[in-house]
Amino acid sequence: MPRPLRVAIGGIHIESSTFSPHLSTAHDFEVTRDDALLARYDWLSPVAPWAADVEWVPLVHARALPGGAVDRPAYEAWASEMVAKLDAAGPLDGMLLDFHGAMTVVGSDDAEGDLVTAIRSVIGPEPFVSAAMDLHGNVSQVLFDACDLLTCYRTAPHVDVWETRERAARNLIEALRRQQRPHKALVHVPILLPGEMTSTREEPARGLYARIPEIETRDGILDAAIWIGFAWADQPRCRGAVVVTGTDATASAKAARELGEHFWAARDEFTFVAPTGSMDECLDTALAAVADPGRRPFFISDSGDNPGAGGADDVTFALERMLARPEIRDGSRRAVCASLVDPQAVTQIADQPLGSPVQVTVGGRIDSREPGPLPLDGILEAVADDPDGGRCVSVRVGGLSVFVTSRRMQYRLLDSYARLGITVDEMDLVVVKIGYLEPELFEAAGDWLLALTPGGVDQDLGRLPYQKVVRPVFPLDHDFTADLTVVPGLIA
Repeated sequence: MPRPLRVAIGGIHIESSTFSPHLSTAHDFEVTRDDALLARYDWLSPVAPWAADVEWVPLVHARALPGGAVDRPAYEAWASEMVAKLDAAGPLDGMLLDFHGAMTVVGSDDAEGDLVTAIRSVIGPEPFVSAAMDLHGNVSQVLFDACDLLTCYRTAPHVDVWETRERAARNLIEALRRQQRPHKALVHVPILLPGEMTSTREEPARGLYARIPEIETRDGILDAAIWIGFAWADQPRCRGAVVVTGTDATASAKAARELGEHFWAARDEFTFVAPTGSMDECLDTALAAVADPGRRPFFISDSGDNPGAGGADDVTFALERMLARPEIRDGSRRAVCASLVDPQAVTQIADQPLGSPVQVTVGGRIDSREPGPLPLDGILEAVADDPDGGRCVSVRVGGLSVFVTSRRMQYRLLDSYARLGITVDEMDLVVVKIGYLEPELFEAAGDWLLALTPGGVDQDLGRLPYQKVVRPVFPLDHDFTADLTVVPGLIA
């Protein structure tokens, strides 16, 4: 009998803002190995029919909330572990790379390219490599050349994460069983946009991604993928990309060119997924609007310090503007500020009795831009342990509940608010460090504005000091002709 296919699994999953002062260290990552790593994948418990007769070889997987650049010793430790386990694994038929695609490591402009290069140096050119990525990742030439199959999410907010990982694995196994290395085609699209302008809930991204199913029905096509790219890293690889893989080189190249042209043609149609304004403009609108019960709770995204995109999570700008509002300070309006990371402040007050008056300085320890650390003089109203934020507290100042966490986290789930005693639909106003609203918040919102606040993931890309991105690129540049050259690839 023929031996089972042997396929390794591993990756390092994070997106990193080069404009954020936060440094992502090993402490920020959840690391899985051995059986715990295999247990992440639904198709292995129970084993899906397409995954049968495959020996899955777990390496190491490290995953973190988006942040700043990754500390080099942490990256090198995981990369070295991956390489050592691959070397010890013996002959392999393939590898599934499970990563985000926008990681920055201190001293490197193409971290995923570095990682896949190290992997190929051990396994050689023969095994097939398939990558499952976020659509906010980047496809460098190095990454494209080293992978046989690349695919990414098709929704933003991302509701097809596990579907994408399974598709990447299934495509890999099917290619191995055909014993035919796929043809592939890459088109880089000179567009660099924040995710908040490219949500697949709205046009033109919705229609752009809706083209993929039809393309995949064509003869000779296996998979089509569109990367919006990651706007908050200053690196040459940061731009839009299309990759199509198939059994027919001509069909793959034609489809990649077609998707690239549609992406480029839609460039002027991309707009923010919600009305925007400065923080003060958003507060003006929200505080007037909540007189209408149908518009409560009113959400404001503190988008420039969104930890879900790499922000430091401790810029105090939005909090200061909230505290300046008399109707919030005097309790006429009930509001939440979610959140600031400050383990020092949490430690200082968390052991006091609930209801105790507290005076504590919060924020501005990682990203110290104006207004920097802010004093809070209020009441300790809640303490809770959160699986994402660690020990967390809520300090009540007038009508405002200020959440302070021990670890960086994004308040995207209603249960996280409930742990600190907040029922969101009873609030007038929720200011949350996020970009587009994740599904639970989107459903809960009576209304919503996107505040263009300062931070490491500033939505106003023109305010960011790019030096390394390849120019011209839209929307930093206008009135140029895009080079939509199709780059073919077939690892010999």
